[in-house]
Amino acid sequence: MSKIKAAVCHQFTEPLQIETVVLRSPLPKEIEVQLGAVAICHSDIAFAEGLWSEVLPAVYGHEAAGVVTEVGTSVRGISVGDCVVVTLIRACGHCLSCAAGQPTSCEMPQDASASPLQDQGGQTLHQGMACGAFAEKVVVDASQVVQIPAALPFEVACLLACSVITGVGAVVHSAQLRAGQDVVVIGAGGVGLNAIQGARIAGARRIVAVDRIRQKLGIAQEFGATDVVLATDPEPWKLARQVLGRGADTIFITVGAAAAYETAPQYLAPTGKLVMVGMPRSGDFASYDPGTMASLNQGMIGSKMGNVVIQRDIPWIVDLYQQGRLKLDELVSGRWRLEQINEAIADTKSGNARRNVIVFD
Repeated sequence: MSKIKAAVCHQFTEPLQIETVVLRSPLPKEIEVQLGAVAICHSDIAFAEGLWSEVLPAVYGHEAAGVVTEVGTSVRGISVGDCVVVTLIRACGHCLSCAAGQPTSCEMPQDASASPLQDQGGQTLHQGMACGAFAEKVVVDASQVVQIPAALPFEVACLLACSVITGVGAVVHSAQLRAGQDVVVIGAGGVGLNAIQGARIAGARRIVAVDRIRQKLGIAQEFGATDVVLATDPEPWKLARQVLGRGADTIFITVGAAAAYETAPQYLAPTGKLVMVGMPRSGDFASYDPGTMASLNQGMIGSKMGNVVIQRDIPWIVDLYQQGRLKLDELVSGRWRLEQINEAIADTKSGNARRNVIVFD
Protein backbone atom coordinates (compact mmCIF):
# COMPACT_ATOMS: atom_id res chain seq x y z
CA MET A 1 0.00 0.00 0.00
CA SER A 2 1.35 3.44 -0.93
CA LYS A 3 0.31 7.07 -0.96
CA ILE A 4 0.43 8.77 -4.35
CA LYS A 5 -0.69 11.97 -6.06
CA ALA A 6 -3.72 11.68 -8.34
CA ALA A 7 -6.16 13.95 -10.20
CA VAL A 8 -9.58 13.19 -8.73
CA CYS A 9 -12.95 13.98 -10.30
CA HIS A 10 -15.49 14.81 -7.56
CA GLN A 11 -18.09 16.58 -9.71
CA PHE A 12 -18.80 16.33 -13.43
CA THR A 13 -17.61 19.36 -15.45
CA GLU A 14 -15.63 20.69 -12.46
CA PRO A 15 -11.81 20.91 -12.46
CA LEU A 16 -9.97 17.79 -11.31
CA GLN A 17 -8.42 18.03 -7.85
CA ILE A 18 -4.81 17.01 -7.22
CA GLU A 19 -4.89 14.97 -4.00
CA THR A 20 -2.90 12.42 -2.06
CA VAL A 21 -4.71 9.08 -2.34
CA VAL A 22 -4.06 5.53 -1.17
CA LEU A 23 -3.20 2.77 -3.65
CA ARG A 24 -3.38 -0.78 -2.34
CA SER A 25 -0.87 -3.47 -3.19
CA PRO A 26 -1.49 -5.79 -6.16
CA LEU A 27 -3.70 -8.86 -5.78
CA PRO A 28 -2.35 -12.19 -7.13
CA LYS A 29 -3.20 -11.43 -10.80
CA GLU A 30 -2.34 -7.73 -10.71
CA ILE A 31 0.73 -5.57 -11.16
CA GLU A 32 1.78 -2.14 -9.89
CA VAL A 33 3.28 0.34 -12.34
CA GLN A 34 5.12 3.59 -11.57
CA LEU A 35 3.98 5.79 -14.44
CA GLY A 36 6.32 7.77 -16.64
CA ALA A 37 3.60 9.36 -18.76
CA VAL A 38 -0.15 9.39 -19.39
CA ALA A 39 -1.87 10.98 -22.37
CA ILE A 40 -5.18 12.84 -22.30
CA CYS A 41 -7.83 11.24 -24.48
CA HIS A 42 -11.21 12.76 -25.33
CA SER A 43 -12.76 9.71 -23.66
CA ASP A 44 -11.27 10.82 -20.34
CA ILE A 45 -12.84 14.24 -20.85
CA ALA A 46 -16.19 12.72 -21.79
CA PHE A 47 -16.25 10.70 -18.58
CA ALA A 48 -15.19 13.68 -16.47
CA GLU A 49 -18.00 15.75 -17.98
CA GLY A 50 -20.62 13.08 -17.31
CA LEU A 51 -21.36 12.34 -20.97
CA TRP A 52 -21.18 8.63 -20.19
CA SER A 53 -22.59 7.61 -16.82
CA GLU A 54 -19.92 6.90 -14.23
CA VAL A 55 -19.43 6.55 -10.48
CA LEU A 56 -17.89 9.45 -8.55
CA PRO A 57 -15.44 10.25 -7.09
CA ALA A 58 -13.17 8.81 -9.75
CA VAL A 59 -9.66 8.88 -11.16
CA TYR A 60 -9.60 8.78 -14.96
CA GLY A 61 -6.72 8.38 -17.44
CA HIS A 62 -6.08 5.30 -19.56
CA GLU A 63 -3.19 5.93 -22.01
CA ALA A 64 -0.17 5.21 -19.84
CA ALA A 65 3.32 3.76 -19.71
CA GLY A 66 5.83 3.18 -16.95
CA VAL A 67 7.95 0.73 -14.97
CA VAL A 68 6.65 -2.31 -13.08
CA THR A 69 7.33 -1.90 -9.36
CA GLU A 70 5.45 -4.88 -7.91
CA VAL A 71 3.80 -8.05 -9.25
CA GLY A 72 1.13 -10.31 -7.81
CA THR A 73 1.96 -13.86 -6.82
CA SER A 74 0.17 -15.41 -9.84
CA VAL A 75 1.65 -13.12 -12.49
CA ARG A 76 3.92 -14.74 -15.06
CA GLY A 77 5.91 -13.15 -17.87
CA ILE A 78 6.09 -9.67 -16.29
CA SER A 79 8.79 -8.75 -13.78
CA VAL A 80 9.71 -5.83 -11.55
CA GLY A 81 11.74 -3.37 -13.61
CA ASP A 82 10.03 -4.12 -16.92
CA CYS A 83 8.91 -1.14 -19.00
CA VAL A 84 5.27 -1.54 -20.02
CA VAL A 85 2.33 0.10 -21.75
CA VAL A 86 -0.82 0.14 -19.59
CA THR A 87 -4.12 -0.19 -21.49
CA LEU A 88 -7.80 -0.26 -20.55
CA ILE A 89 -8.22 -3.65 -22.22
CA ARG A 90 -8.83 -5.98 -19.30
CA ALA A 91 -9.47 -9.51 -20.59
CA CYS A 92 -10.50 -12.52 -18.54
CA GLY A 93 -9.17 -14.94 -21.17
CA HIS A 94 -12.08 -17.36 -20.65
CA CYS A 95 -15.34 -15.84 -21.98
CA LEU A 96 -16.54 -16.54 -25.53
CA SER A 97 -15.16 -13.25 -26.87
CA CYS A 98 -11.73 -13.81 -25.36
CA ALA A 99 -11.73 -17.43 -26.57
CA ALA A 100 -12.54 -16.14 -30.08
CA GLY A 101 -9.49 -13.87 -30.02
CA GLN A 102 -11.41 -10.64 -29.38
CA PRO A 103 -10.27 -9.47 -25.93
CA THR A 104 -11.53 -5.90 -26.53
CA SER A 105 -15.03 -7.37 -26.25
CA CYS A 106 -14.37 -9.35 -23.04
CA GLU A 107 -17.72 -10.17 -21.46
CA MET A 108 -16.51 -10.19 -17.85
CA PRO A 109 -17.58 -6.85 -16.33
CA GLN A 110 -15.22 -4.83 -14.19
CA ASP A 111 -15.97 -5.07 -10.48
CA ALA A 112 -16.13 -1.40 -9.48
CA SER A 113 -16.03 -2.34 -5.81
CA ALA A 114 -12.58 -3.88 -6.32
CA SER A 115 -10.94 -0.53 -7.14
CA PRO A 116 -7.42 -0.32 -5.71
CA LEU A 117 -7.88 3.40 -4.95
CA GLN A 118 -9.14 5.12 -1.80
CA ASP A 119 -8.99 8.63 -0.46
CA GLN A 120 -7.22 9.20 2.83
CA GLY A 121 -10.52 8.88 4.66
CA GLY A 122 -11.04 5.34 3.36
CA GLN A 123 -13.67 6.16 0.70
CA THR A 124 -13.33 4.10 -2.48
CA LEU A 125 -12.32 6.05 -5.59
CA HIS A 126 -13.64 4.62 -8.84
CA GLN A 127 -10.83 3.39 -11.11
CA GLY A 128 -11.89 4.98 -14.39
CA MET A 129 -11.68 2.67 -17.42
CA ALA A 130 -9.98 0.02 -15.28
CA CYS A 131 -6.83 2.18 -15.17
CA GLY A 132 -7.08 5.35 -13.06
CA ALA A 133 -3.89 6.59 -14.70
CA PHE A 134 -4.12 10.31 -13.91
CA ALA A 135 -1.89 9.33 -11.01
CA GLU A 136 1.71 8.59 -10.14
CA LYS A 137 1.08 4.83 -9.93
CA VAL A 138 -1.56 2.31 -11.00
CA VAL A 139 -2.50 -1.20 -9.99
CA VAL A 140 -4.05 -3.09 -12.91
CA ASP A 141 -4.79 -6.61 -14.08
CA ALA A 142 -1.78 -8.25 -15.70
CA SER A 143 -3.77 -8.71 -18.93
CA GLN A 144 -3.75 -4.92 -19.40
CA VAL A 145 -0.02 -4.47 -19.88
CA VAL A 146 2.49 -5.18 -22.62
CA GLN A 147 6.26 -5.07 -22.22
CA ILE A 148 8.07 -2.52 -24.40
CA PRO A 149 11.75 -1.74 -25.11
CA ALA A 150 13.38 0.26 -22.32
CA ALA A 151 14.69 2.74 -24.91
CA LEU A 152 11.16 3.76 -25.97
CA PRO A 153 10.32 7.12 -24.31
CA PHE A 154 7.29 6.87 -22.03
CA GLU A 155 5.70 10.01 -23.52
CA VAL A 156 5.64 8.17 -26.85
CA ALA A 157 4.92 4.70 -25.50
CA CYS A 158 1.79 5.81 -23.64
CA LEU A 159 0.12 6.67 -26.97
CA LEU A 160 0.21 2.98 -27.86
CA ALA A 161 -2.33 2.30 -25.13
CA CYS A 162 -5.30 3.79 -26.99
CA SER A 163 -5.12 6.30 -29.84
CA VAL A 164 -2.54 4.44 -31.91
CA ILE A 165 -3.95 0.93 -31.58
CA THR A 166 -7.52 2.22 -31.98
CA GLY A 167 -6.77 4.03 -35.23
CA VAL A 168 -4.40 1.53 -36.81
CA GLY A 169 -6.44 -1.43 -35.56
CA ALA A 170 -9.67 -0.02 -37.02
CA VAL A 171 -8.05 -0.14 -40.46
CA VAL A 172 -6.17 -3.41 -40.22
CA HIS A 173 -8.51 -5.51 -38.08
CA SER A 174 -12.01 -4.00 -38.11
CA ALA A 175 -12.12 -2.91 -41.77
CA GLN A 176 -9.52 -5.38 -43.06
CA LEU A 177 -8.64 -2.78 -45.66
CA ARG A 178 -7.16 -4.11 -48.89
CA ALA A 179 -4.37 -2.46 -50.86
CA GLY A 180 -5.73 -0.15 -53.55
CA GLN A 181 -8.96 0.74 -51.78
CA ASP A 182 -10.08 4.31 -51.10
CA VAL A 183 -10.56 5.69 -47.61
CA VAL A 184 -12.21 8.69 -45.96
CA VAL A 185 -11.25 9.47 -42.37
CA ILE A 186 -13.68 11.82 -40.62
CA GLY A 187 -11.81 13.58 -37.83
CA ALA A 188 -8.08 14.34 -37.84
CA GLY A 189 -7.46 14.11 -34.10
CA GLY A 190 -5.25 11.57 -32.36
CA VAL A 191 -7.27 8.51 -33.43
CA GLY A 192 -7.96 9.89 -36.90
CA LEU A 193 -4.27 10.52 -37.58
CA ASN A 194 -3.54 6.92 -36.68
CA ALA A 195 -6.34 5.65 -38.92
CA ILE A 196 -4.66 7.65 -41.69
CA GLN A 197 -1.32 6.03 -40.85
CA GLY A 198 -2.96 2.62 -40.79
CA ALA A 199 -4.52 3.20 -44.22
CA ARG A 200 -1.17 4.32 -45.62
CA ILE A 201 0.60 1.25 -44.23
CA ALA A 202 -2.18 -1.02 -45.57
CA GLY A 203 -1.70 0.40 -49.08
CA ALA A 204 -4.80 2.54 -49.60
CA ARG A 205 -4.95 4.24 -53.01
CA ARG A 206 -6.26 7.56 -51.71
CA ILE A 207 -6.86 8.73 -48.15
CA VAL A 208 -9.16 11.72 -47.72
CA ALA A 209 -9.07 13.45 -44.33
CA VAL A 210 -12.16 15.43 -43.29
CA ASP A 211 -12.11 17.90 -40.39
CA ARG A 212 -13.60 21.21 -39.32
CA ILE A 213 -10.20 22.78 -38.52
CA ARG A 214 -8.00 23.66 -41.48
CA GLN A 215 -4.78 23.41 -39.45
CA LYS A 216 -5.55 19.79 -38.56
CA LEU A 217 -5.93 18.95 -42.24
CA GLY A 218 -2.37 20.10 -42.84
CA ILE A 219 -1.20 17.77 -40.08
CA ALA A 220 -3.26 14.95 -41.61
CA GLN A 221 -1.26 15.32 -44.82
CA GLU A 222 1.96 14.97 -42.84
CA PHE A 223 0.66 11.65 -41.53
CA GLY A 224 -0.30 10.30 -44.96
CA ALA A 225 -3.57 11.84 -46.15
CA THR A 226 -3.43 12.27 -49.93
CA ASP A 227 -6.32 14.75 -49.98
CA VAL A 228 -8.22 16.91 -47.48
CA VAL A 229 -11.74 18.31 -47.21
CA LEU A 230 -13.09 20.92 -44.80
CA ALA A 231 -16.08 19.52 -42.95
CA THR A 232 -17.57 23.02 -42.79
CA ASP A 233 -18.25 22.94 -46.54
CA PRO A 234 -22.03 22.68 -47.16
CA GLU A 235 -21.60 19.25 -48.80
CA PRO A 236 -18.12 17.94 -48.02
CA TRP A 237 -18.96 14.44 -49.28
CA LYS A 238 -19.26 15.83 -52.81
CA LEU A 239 -15.73 17.21 -52.60
CA ALA A 240 -14.45 13.84 -51.39
CA ARG A 241 -16.26 12.06 -54.23
CA GLN A 242 -14.69 14.43 -56.76
CA VAL A 243 -11.24 13.56 -55.44
CA LEU A 244 -11.90 9.83 -55.47
CA GLY A 245 -13.92 9.67 -58.66
CA ARG A 246 -16.63 7.78 -56.74
CA GLY A 247 -17.49 7.10 -53.13
CA ALA A 248 -15.02 5.58 -50.68
CA ASP A 249 -14.64 1.89 -50.00
CA THR A 250 -14.35 2.54 -46.26
CA ILE A 251 -15.26 5.48 -44.03
CA PHE A 252 -13.67 5.74 -40.60
CA ILE A 253 -15.64 7.97 -38.23
CA THR A 254 -13.16 8.84 -35.50
CA VAL A 255 -15.03 11.70 -33.81
CA GLY A 256 -17.65 11.28 -31.10
CA ALA A 257 -20.26 13.45 -32.82
CA ALA A 258 -23.66 12.13 -33.89
CA ALA A 259 -23.75 14.69 -36.71
CA ALA A 260 -20.69 13.05 -38.29
CA TYR A 261 -22.44 9.68 -38.20
CA GLU A 262 -25.55 11.23 -39.75
CA THR A 263 -23.73 12.38 -42.89
CA ALA A 264 -21.10 9.63 -43.18
CA PRO A 265 -23.11 7.38 -45.59
CA GLN A 266 -23.00 10.19 -48.16
CA TYR A 267 -19.29 9.45 -48.68
CA LEU A 268 -19.76 5.72 -49.39
CA ALA A 269 -19.39 3.87 -52.66
CA PRO A 270 -21.60 0.85 -53.44
CA THR A 271 -20.44 -2.12 -51.33
CA GLY A 272 -18.60 0.33 -49.04
CA LYS A 273 -18.71 0.22 -45.26
CA LEU A 274 -18.75 2.59 -42.31
CA VAL A 275 -16.39 1.81 -39.43
CA MET A 276 -17.70 3.35 -36.22
CA VAL A 277 -14.76 4.33 -34.01
CA GLY A 278 -15.66 7.59 -32.21
CA MET A 279 -18.29 7.37 -29.47
CA PRO A 280 -20.98 10.08 -29.18
CA ARG A 281 -22.44 10.85 -25.78
CA SER A 282 -25.01 8.44 -24.34
CA GLY A 283 -28.46 9.10 -25.77
CA ASP A 284 -27.29 10.74 -29.02
CA PHE A 285 -28.66 9.16 -32.19
CA ALA A 286 -28.10 9.27 -35.94
CA SER A 287 -30.59 8.23 -38.64
CA TYR A 288 -29.99 6.31 -41.86
CA ASP A 289 -31.84 5.18 -44.97
CA PRO A 290 -31.50 1.43 -44.47
CA GLY A 291 -33.23 0.62 -47.75
CA THR A 292 -30.63 2.51 -49.77
CA MET A 293 -27.76 1.03 -47.81
CA ALA A 294 -29.17 -2.47 -48.24
CA SER A 295 -29.72 -2.01 -51.98
CA LEU A 296 -26.14 -0.74 -52.41
CA ASN A 297 -24.76 -3.62 -50.33
CA GLN A 298 -23.25 -1.17 -47.84
CA GLY A 299 -22.46 -2.03 -44.26
CA MET A 300 -21.72 -0.63 -40.79
CA ILE A 301 -19.39 -2.15 -38.21
CA GLY A 302 -18.24 -1.11 -34.77
CA SER A 303 -14.58 -0.93 -33.85
CA LYS A 304 -13.78 -0.96 -30.14
CA MET A 305 -10.10 -0.22 -29.53
CA GLY A 306 -9.36 -1.36 -33.08
CA ASN A 307 -10.25 -4.97 -32.20
CA VAL A 308 -6.62 -5.43 -31.24
CA VAL A 309 -4.87 -8.14 -29.28
CA ILE A 310 -2.40 -5.99 -27.37
CA GLN A 311 0.21 -8.70 -26.78
CA ARG A 312 0.36 -9.24 -30.55
CA ASP A 313 -0.25 -5.76 -31.96
CA ILE A 314 1.68 -3.39 -29.69
CA PRO A 315 5.05 -5.10 -30.37
CA TRP A 316 4.26 -4.99 -34.12
CA ILE A 317 3.44 -1.28 -33.96
CA VAL A 318 6.60 -0.57 -31.93
CA ASP A 319 8.60 -2.31 -34.65
CA LEU A 320 6.95 -0.14 -37.34
CA TYR A 321 7.94 2.94 -35.33
CA GLN A 322 11.52 1.75 -34.94
CA GLN A 323 11.70 1.20 -38.70
CA GLY A 324 10.51 4.77 -39.30
CA ARG A 325 7.28 3.61 -40.95
CA LEU A 326 4.91 4.93 -38.26
CA LYS A 327 4.96 8.39 -36.67
CA LEU A 328 4.68 8.58 -32.88
CA ASP A 329 6.87 11.47 -31.74
CA GLU A 330 4.92 13.82 -33.99
CA LEU A 331 1.67 12.93 -32.21
CA VAL A 332 2.80 14.60 -28.98
CA SER A 333 1.72 18.23 -29.12
CA GLY A 334 2.20 19.22 -25.47
CA ARG A 335 3.97 18.03 -22.33
CA TRP A 336 2.51 18.91 -18.92
CA ARG A 337 2.93 18.14 -15.22
CA LEU A 338 0.15 16.46 -13.23
CA GLU A 339 -0.50 19.77 -11.47
CA GLN A 340 -1.29 21.28 -14.89
CA ILE A 341 -3.82 18.65 -15.89
CA ASN A 342 -6.79 21.02 -16.05
CA GLU A 343 -4.86 23.32 -18.39
CA ALA A 344 -3.91 20.32 -20.52
CA ILE A 345 -7.55 19.23 -20.67
CA ALA A 346 -8.63 22.73 -21.72
CA ASP A 347 -6.01 22.72 -24.46
CA THR A 348 -7.23 19.30 -25.64
CA LYS A 349 -10.82 20.53 -25.76
CA SER A 350 -9.77 23.47 -27.95
CA GLY A 351 -9.37 21.00 -30.81
CA ASN A 352 -5.83 22.05 -31.67
CA ALA A 353 -3.96 19.30 -29.82
CA ARG A 354 -2.88 16.01 -31.33
CA ARG A 355 -2.11 14.44 -27.95
CA ASN A 356 -1.29 16.23 -24.70
CA VAL A 357 0.82 14.13 -22.37
CA ILE A 358 1.28 14.33 -18.61
CA VAL A 359 4.92 13.53 -17.87
CA PHE A 360 6.03 12.32 -14.43
CA ASP A 361 9.52 12.82 -13.00
